[in-house]
Amino acid sequence: MLAVAEITAKGQAKIPQEVRAALHVVPGDLVAGEVGADGMATVRCVQALDIEYLRAVEGTLSEWSGSADEEAYREL
Repeated sequence: MLAVAEITAKGQAKIPQEVRAALHVVPGDLVAGEVGADGMATVRCVQALDIEYLRAVEGTLSEWSGSADEEAYREL
């Protein structure tokens, strides 16, 4: 399915109805966009809980970002 959306001067785009239907999204839902190394963009529906959880986990990850940890886990 190819769906085209025009980008506004504010950088916004309306997600076409057929894409919203395929993603099962309604007003108020969250979507995440990702661009791969090949330049292909994907959009998916995400739950608010996913984002809150990831933000909470992100704050704990710096504990293992030191050079000693890099050396110890390099071969994994």
